[in-house]
Amino acid sequence: MDATPDTALLQLSERFLYAVKTEEPTTAIEAELQSIDIQRIKDGLNNDDAIKTFWVNMYNAWFQILAGREKMTRPKIFTKKVIVIASKSFSLDNIEHDILRKYRWKFSMGYLPKFFPGKLIKQLAVSKIDYRIHFALNCGAKSCPPIAFYSYDKIDQQLDLASRNFLKSETVVNDELKEITTSKILSWFKGDFGGKKGIRKILGKEFGKDLSGYKIRFNDYDWDSVLKNYAD
Repeated sequence: MDATPDTALLQLSERFLYAVKTEEPTTAIEAELQSIDIQRIKDGLNNDDAIKTFWVNMYNAWFQILAGREKMTRPKIFTKKVIVIASKSFSLDNIEHDILRKYRWKFSMGYLPKFFPGKLIKQLAVSKIDYRIHFALNCGAKSCPPIAFYSYDKIDQQLDLASRNFLKSETVVNDELKEITTSKILSWFKGDFGGKKGIRKILGKEFGKDLSGYKIRFNDYDWDSVLKNYAD
């Protein structure tokens, strides 16, 4: 954490998500987000930890609003640019794949960038992809990670905890068959995790064993809708 970010912006993202969780009116906060100057977003979210904190909270809050209040469903809920922040319109896909995944092409399994992401996205995006954000974003499905509240001063520890809890709950290691069964998320974004070799290394670290020779299988993803799935 090098430069000091705009604390008020980060607190606003937390306040927004908390209001969504407690089902308080969010109209005033939405108006506040819309009226922020875009330069303040660029200057205030001035390192990757600040970017991750703000935009993960935004994603999780907005998904609940779009699915609940606006009754939006897949695929439109991810692709429609109805999220207005700093007078700019974003989609959930913009937040996840462009900003938090450094403009990766959604269907490239994490291996290919978008060739023309646009100047604004380049200015807003993280400088380095952090695979742990996949365990922080909730897409309203049963197989999604639960929603937590991320804060700038604890973001690294919080992402570690989210990753550990999700991977432990979604992974089975069969030592007799030398086989790992884990979440489909790791298959969809394989490149973010460093390919199968990287996945084995990450899981090996979580389970405290060498999994380098193990075969990897991926669970089917359960898309059954589960809203308001907040972490304890």
